[in-house]
Amino acid sequence: MRALVYRGPASLPGCPEAVASVLDAVGLDVRYVGPREDLALTGPVLAGADLYAQPGGGTLRQGWRRMRRHRRAVRDFVDGGGHYVGFCLGAYLAGATPGFGLLPGDTDQALDTEDDTVVEVDWGGRRRAVYAQDPAALLVDGRADVLARYPDGQVAAAVAPYGAGRVGVVGPHPEATPDWFTDAGLPVAPDARDLARDLVAHTLEGTP
Repeated sequence: MRALVYRGPASLPGCPEAVASVLDAVGLDVRYVGPREDLALTGPVLAGADLYAQPGGGTLRQGWRRMRRHRRAVRDFVDGGGHYVGFCLGAYLAGATPGFGLLPGDTDQALDTEDDTVVEVDWGGRRRAVYAQDPAALLVDGRADVLARYPDGQVAAAVAPYGAGRVGVVGPHPEATPDWFTDAGLPVAPDARDLARDLVAHTLEGTP
């Protein structure tokens, strides 16, 4: 199975690579797409993939300005049976105001701060510490399968159908590597990349 990871001006250095590492770990053939990559983010390129991943980046406003031109291609890809995985900004972009409109609902800010921090989430009944930088809260309805919640009950990770495809999104950064914590002056939390792999597995559930 082939996975495409966006790498370009709507992402930040290290974010695409961390997502690509997770996808590689679950056995996907990973390629980057973007304006400076060998592959461009277009409908025909997406048609040759099974999964498209949108990593973290800057603000939603900045990210949407870069990504809005790709809205139709991404929506058509998922609607036709493709899989979308979004981390942090990628989760925001799966929402509707603004965004690709892939979720049965929308997104909002989970925290009152945009500072780098560590948040706790309840993922599958286990409390886990995860790196976060302005994480999204997922305002989804009953069509979504909730994987994780923040301590206040807001949804932190979920998988939902869209057309013939599936969408998996997470507000914080379970794909973060130890250097993300140290670079931000934070205590290094236990590795949470198994949660990122779990999100991908749930998104691909039922795929031949």
